Amino acid sequence: MTRPPVRTAPSGAVYFSLLGPLTARLDGHELPLGPRKQRLVLATLLSRPNTPVPVDVLTDAVWPDDPPRTARKNLQVYVSAARTLLGPAGHEGRDRVVHGCGGYLLRIAEGELDTLRFGSLARAGRAAAGRGDLAGAARLLREALDLWEGPPLNDLRDSAGVAEEAGRLEARCLTVYEDWAETEIELGRPAVAVDGLRDLVERHPLRERLRAAWMNSLHQSGRQAEALAVYDDYRQLMARELGLEPSPAMAALYRSMLGRGREARRPAPAREAVGPAAPPACTAAFTGRPGELRDLLEVLGCGEERVVVVSGPAGAGKSALALRAAHLLADRFPDGRVRVRVRREDGTARNRAEILAELGRLCGVAGNAASPGNTASPEGGAGGDRTATAALADAWQEWQARHRALVVLDDVPDEASVRGLLSRSGKCSVLITARGQLAGLAPVHRVALPALADAEALELLGKLIGAGRLRADPGAALRIVRACGGLPLAVEVSGMRLAVLRHLPLAEYADRLDDPSAALDELVAGDMSVRHRIASGWQDLADGDRWVLGRLAGLAEDGGFTLDRATEALGCGERAAIRAVESLIDAGAVTSPAGEVTAHAALYEVPRLLGLYAHEREGV
Repeated sequence: MTRPPVRTAPSGAVYFSLLGPLTARLDGHELPLGPRKQRLVLATLLSRPNTPVPVDVLTDAVWPDDPPRTARKNLQVYVSAARTLLGPAGHEGRDRVVHGCGGYLLRIAEGELDTLRFGSLARAGRAAAGRGDLAGAARLLREALDLWEGPPLNDLRDSAGVAEEAGRLEARCLTVYEDWAETEIELGRPAVAVDGLRDLVERHPLRERLRAAWMNSLHQSGRQAEALAVYDDYRQLMARELGLEPSPAMAALYRSMLGRGREARRPAPAREAVGPAAPPACTAAFTGRPGELRDLLEVLGCGEERVVVVSGPAGAGKSALALRAAHLLADRFPDGRVRVRVRREDGTARNRAEILAELGRLCGVAGNAASPGNTASPEGGAGGDRTATAALADAWQEWQARHRALVVLDDVPDEASVRGLLSRSGKCSVLITARGQLAGLAPVHRVALPALADAEALELLGKLIGAGRLRADPGAALRIVRACGGLPLAVEVSGMRLAVLRHLPLAEYADRLDDPSAALDELVAGDMSVRHRIASGWQDLADGDRWVLGRLAGLAEDGGFTLDRATEALGCGERAAIRAVESLIDAGAVTSPAGEVTAHAALYEVPRLLGLYAHEREGV
């Protein structure tokens, strides 16, 4: 599958390789790396080049169960040996390995480490593909793959910490291989990728993109029967191992091979299909919501035409629940399950023509809207746009009338965004997620997502930080999830942050979250920010609702507020206060009792983190 890698280290410099067994070479000669524990320390430092590695991470890599009392001193010995092996960095003679407050940092250049070189070549190859230079892209991606000598760090994977880093490296290699194979297929050279793809599919049988590329390479090489057999094997494997069908994108690729000779097609991006390759809304495994999930499965699985609205505040886990239900309902919707986001990345609503066009691409809708004569033109102006959109809508309705599919319309801002998309006939079902209640849609089945129960929130936190750490201080863990208000996104971000800050005691982090002025600043992990998600929901509110929410947030600090207290805080009459509170309930910004109760007896609540954000914005 690979050729001997081209080493790029300058003469006299040590060249390290992680894409295979851990090795170090100097002028072509392999160097001894010492005992196993010393190699584990070196591998962990090289896996995070030019980045501080906490001492606890190094300790766990070497002694995962019971580190000795001399662990830190032993680490210093191993790091000293690494310094000797590496020598000085660059022309300035700086230390290669330095110790600071964040841990040990290893300085290393691209030409001295195969993973850095690999990443540089992969980025260059993708950039070339983006410019349309497919030949250049194939060459650069192949050069990156030539550095791959086998499973990364395969000689040290009995260490859980090293195995985790190795798994990430292998996933990067597989993605680049898929990029390269698809590029070669587009260039009309499928035969060069066939054997390598077969080998990788045998090692990663459930990786759908690999299997799709293998199907395409066989098909383009004139081996149609083998390509179709690859799909059939995959379908049986999915049913046997996961109880699922291949994604709609994979099924569409199969159908195209049945009816279109040797024309190759890439499956639609996995993020647009609700299938085994689709990513969940959150990075953690789906947790909790047994009652709501059971409700969705019963309603959507009954075989009748249905529209279901799942509502809840930003970060409540609506998309994760919808995707989970869609996966479990595969057998009830033989014509597929598709997911389309109704907002853009910046939170603004997409127009109906955009959404219809994406639905058409995902489901293979071929209507008059797709023909050149019905697209908008400079001469047609706005009238042409309306005509094209109407044609798209008609084609979409016709498709729904003939098929039995589940359509997930995710993150819907208002009723107008989806009214023309709902099926008027046939057996298609639509699952809508929205922050607000979308009261103007009827008849629909409604599922409201409350905050996670303490046990569910603790289970989610434990999946991210480890059950042992959770058990070490259960009281602090409970304070953390309650300070998060039971909001799944906030619990997840807390877990991700604590998983990185392994030195941080849970009690100290709980203290930070308990501080109203600092809580939202603490709920950030990488590019995931609870404040950013809440801000998006804040923008959905009308100006008057924002002012009301700011006033009511102050009342909710002691656990909730009554209508009488709301009337006093808003300085208005009772009827106006009722309308103001119910407007926020409709928008998903205030929660009310689940059972029937009079407006005066009800206890209303503002979710804690939303209340903190309202304080920030309104200065209450």
